[in-house]
Amino acid sequence: MKSDPARLLKKHRELTHSESLKVVSHVQRQSGGWFINTLMLEGYEVPFQYKRQSRYRNLQGGRVNLTYYPTTRDVAGISLEVMKVVRIRRA
Repeated sequence: MKSDPARLLKKHRELTHSESLKVVSHVQRQSGGWFINTLMLEGYEVPFQYKRQSRYRNLQGGRVNLTYYPTTRDVAGISLEVMKVVRIRRA
């Protein structure tokens, strides 16, 4: 079953869907059995993060459609805002 952004947005009001965003930076790092992917997007100062069980192709310079929500992460005692990606597709 494929996830439909309209259905997700209707069910979860805190989600945001954006289309055709340009990826400025894409970093993948391994943590346990997961790969943590961090995207920096043109026009945004907040990192977008998602997890996968295998490496993902490099998205740097490409365009993506994202469904995400804001959250905070504590790093070394500092609270940082990050966007948690629920759905990502190449545009």
